[in-house]
Amino acid sequence: MIAKQEEKIKAIGLRKNGLSYREILQQIPVAKSSLSLWLKSVNLTTSQKQRLTDKKLASALRGAMKRKDARIALTKEIKDKARNEIGKLSERELWLIGISLYWAEGSKEKEYRPGSRVVFSNSDPHMIKVFLRWLLEVIKISEQKIYFAIYIHESHKNRLEEVKNYWQTKTGFPIESFKWIYFKKNKINTKRRNIGNTYFGLLRVMIVESSTLNRKIQGWTEGIYGNL
Repeated sequence: MIAKQEEKIKAIGLRKNGLSYREILQQIPVAKSSLSLWLKSVNLTTSQKQRLTDKKLASALRGAMKRKDARIALTKEIKDKARNEIGKLSERELWLIGISLYWAEGSKEKEYRPGSRVVFSNSDPHMIKVFLRWLLEVIKISEQKIYFAIYIHESHKNRLEEVKNYWQTKTGFPIESFKWIYFKKNKINTKRRNIGNTYFGLLRVMIVESSTLNRKIQGWTEGIYGNL
């Protein structure tokens, strides 16, 4: 009983010094319910309350950072394993991938607009790179028949050289290939997040005299879903 009373007095003293329950329990190993009962009448100064609040926030931040690090590590593990599952692509696999990409992101010929050329649009540089490799290596399209147009919000007019250099680097085509620039009107109230310096607009890949290829791609697409 005397020991308990001594622990209570010590706990009250520590609390008056502004220590948190966790810090006190590290020095006095009693049940938290007992500690709460002992300390319920202890009033803290404003500075002591602020110290405890700061410690809680710091602890919460450390917990959040720990969870973030764990999430990043898990994501890397998953992606590394998935990446290795792909292996080296065959020409046929690349052929089918290119057809599927165009099926999703390419311009199709319509009855009211016959003779449409091949036009592929996207803002993902990796997708653009795969599509260009498909055109050059699988479909055997000459580089001279490929040209580009950049679509970008007008608020980024001052970054045009940076944007053109970006797409030149990503595609490997000469800077002269990116002379066609089209500006999109900016909305005053926008929920878009791609408005900073990591925004490089949308790239449109076009092929000269390619209506026959467009029709062939449509036939290949029909072959995919027709053979499932």
